[in-house]
Amino acid sequence: MTDILQELELRRAIAHKGGGDDRIAAQHSKGKLTARERIDLLLDEGSFEEFDTFVAHRCTDFGMEKQRPYGDGVVTGWGTVNGRQVYVFSQDFTVLGGSVSATHAAKICKIMDMAIQNGAPVIGLNDSGGARIQEGVDALAGYAEIFQRNIMASGVIPQISVVMGPCAGGAVYSPAITDFIFMVKDSSYMFVTGPDVVKTVTNEVVTAEELGGASTHTKKSSVADGAFENDVEALAEVRRLIDFLPLNNVAKPPVRPFFDDVGRLDHSLDTLIPDSSNAPYDMKELILKLSDEGDFYEIQEEFAKNIITGFVRLEGSTVGVVANQPMVLAGCLDIDSSRKAARFVRFCDAFEIPILTLVDVPGFLPGTGQELGGVIKHGAKLLFAYGEATVPKVTVITRKAYGGAYDVMASKHLRGDFNYAWPTAEIAVMGAKGATEIIHRADLGNAEKIATHTQDYETRFANPFVAAERGFIDEVIMPHSTRKRVCRAFASLRGKRLTNPWKKHDNIPL
Repeated sequence: MTDILQELELRRAIAHKGGGDDRIAAQHSKGKLTARERIDLLLDEGSFEEFDTFVAHRCTDFGMEKQRPYGDGVVTGWGTVNGRQVYVFSQDFTVLGGSVSATHAAKICKIMDMAIQNGAPVIGLNDSGGARIQEGVDALAGYAEIFQRNIMASGVIPQISVVMGPCAGGAVYSPAITDFIFMVKDSSYMFVTGPDVVKTVTNEVVTAEELGGASTHTKKSSVADGAFENDVEALAEVRRLIDFLPLNNVAKPPVRPFFDDVGRLDHSLDTLIPDSSNAPYDMKELILKLSDEGDFYEIQEEFAKNIITGFVRLEGSTVGVVANQPMVLAGCLDIDSSRKAARFVRFCDAFEIPILTLVDVPGFLPGTGQELGGVIKHGAKLLFAYGEATVPKVTVITRKAYGGAYDVMASKHLRGDFNYAWPTAEIAVMGAKGATEIIHRADLGNAEKIATHTQDYETRFANPFVAAERGFIDEVIMPHSTRKRVCRAFASLRGKRLTNPWKKHDNIPL
């Protein structure tokens, strides 16, 4: 019996060594942690329960039968993050470059199946050289099996991908299907075809970092939701994100203890809006002053900065925030901001996370670039996302809400539950100057008359009261009372029940 126990411990020690000391040292020399070190940092201490420690591949081509390491390049199992269950897989670059074989993929599929069955999030730590070439189509089949599970899990359990090394070719499509993608600066990259293939096919000379690095995907392509300095920071931020999310689509978002007065008044908000209607201000200031303890987890901070998305807590409960940012492009909606916000709204709706919308939008960004890029269809994505959402929706218009953008930003007409406005709100088809030049075109040569007409238009429409008269605004509120009013609104909506007509699925304008 003792011999058997010793053999088990020996085999486990071999498995835990991965590719061996030399390859572990090489991994560390690149500033990267090993697969098991990453899991230890991600999960609560001592909570990890591993599956398939001793799985080995079954390939016999190209001499592969001579190297059959335990685990086959991926560590899988479950554990807890702040006491809440999650499933995790962590690819081990020290074992055959973390390449995906049929058995490697089967290990990932097993824990994804269990996550769906048991209603817990899946976190994938990606660090792989891609499909194992020696296995050919078996490796590709393994990828497709993972993709299928990503698709089935979408909207059922939260899926988070952390790219912590290479992720190329077909491998990129698994993270792409997941809800959130995070990258590590200078050590991770994602692309469908690498720099060498790009050079061969298109004659473009580009580095891996330029083609698919963290900066590229967070600022330009919008593929990634955030980038962090190193493995440790990335894993700490994933732990923080998990704390905001429900475990599955039938569980409520977590409620955390809070020490912030629900009725807290902040009189500094009374002067947040500048006297000039064209002067910018930072909408993040309002978000931080509304949220419990000023805590805000921003999503896609570096992309489409004219709109802000992320999570806050109100009375300890998670709320998704979508807000125009007047400091960037005057807060206009455009192609990128519409896509960014639409995806976020759909995530919140899928997981029953209430949505707070803070509005200061002068309209859609004009120009041939936007029109030729399909701003009509992309803008419709955000409109569609808000209109189909059945979660509690509270909207606060702080300043401008012009034209179709007023409709799109969670208006009462898209089933907004509570639609508030500050006294500084201007709800109209367009700004006073543009409207006057259209209505009073005959007086364009008379500056005095135009000025009078503009003043008349501002008096009539540059306020929230016309909309309030029609019931499109439920209440005009004092800025300093916004946290109190918003918290009470969401509290009153905790029992909301709203269902859409039966359909197999919708046909959002992709």
